[in-house]
Amino acid sequence: MHRSFALLATVLVAATGARAQDWAKARLDASPRHLEWVKIPQGKRQVESFVAYPEVSDKATAVVVIHEIFGMTDWVRSVADQLAEAGYIAIAPDLLSGQAPNGGGSAELGSGVGKAISALPPDQITADLNAVVDYVAKLPACNGRVVVAGFCWGGGQTFRFATNNPDIKAAFAFYGPGPTNVDDLARIHCPVYGFYAGNDARVTATVPESIELMAKAGKTYEPATYEGAGHGFMRAGEAPPVAEADQKARVAYEANKRARDTAWQRWLYLLKKF
Repeated sequence: MHRSFALLATVLVAATGARAQDWAKARLDASPRHLEWVKIPQGKRQVESFVAYPEVSDKATAVVVIHEIFGMTDWVRSVADQLAEAGYIAIAPDLLSGQAPNGGGSAELGSGVGKAISALPPDQITADLNAVVDYVAKLPACNGRVVVAGFCWGGGQTFRFATNNPDIKAAFAFYGPGPTNVDDLARIHCPVYGFYAGNDARVTATVPESIELMAKAGKTYEPATYEGAGHGFMRAGEAPPVAEADQKARVAYEANKRARDTAWQRWLYLLKKF
């Protein structure tokens, strides 16, 4: 992972107390759906993964949810639950499984999450995700179709994973940069859909290059930018309204909420294709 991502994680986790998300946990606690943790073997490791099942009569498409740079959080799990509410099997792997002392993962790493993510070998990330895709595709409740989505760090990993797994049916990259090697992009076998923030030049400025490179590789890439929103708008736009009287903070919150709601509807519309 690029050093700037590691630095960003360190700063943000320290500043937010690892992102307290009581509102997300409350949603999970109230969910009527079946939610469970599973351990997925991958070589000598086990990938702790959170699974949310829809209440449907037919077999469902599965969505692999790749977490942000903050690792596995209540919000990531709540996204899985919301996808299950929409009719999809959702599975969110903790890609930091086994990286903490005594074999723990994101929860045990605390403020060390950023450093641990920066040290993850790309091949291990790919192998973990391949194991998760294989596991969820074979669940009796799954129709065999699997798509992948991710946020922030996970958005970049979603785009990268599309270059390494020919079996996924679609990739949904939320505010994560795409690969820049045309040979890598040539290995993509599915459409890639991007979701970006207007006030996030660090990532959104890379979109024109991704458009050019994906076109050159003859691949489907459909990005959308949500003006006024900031990086992480899917989470920020779902959080409770800001209590601050500051006008700028209120405007930012409202922009993130609009972006989140619009992007969520777009995502659900696209998911129906798979």
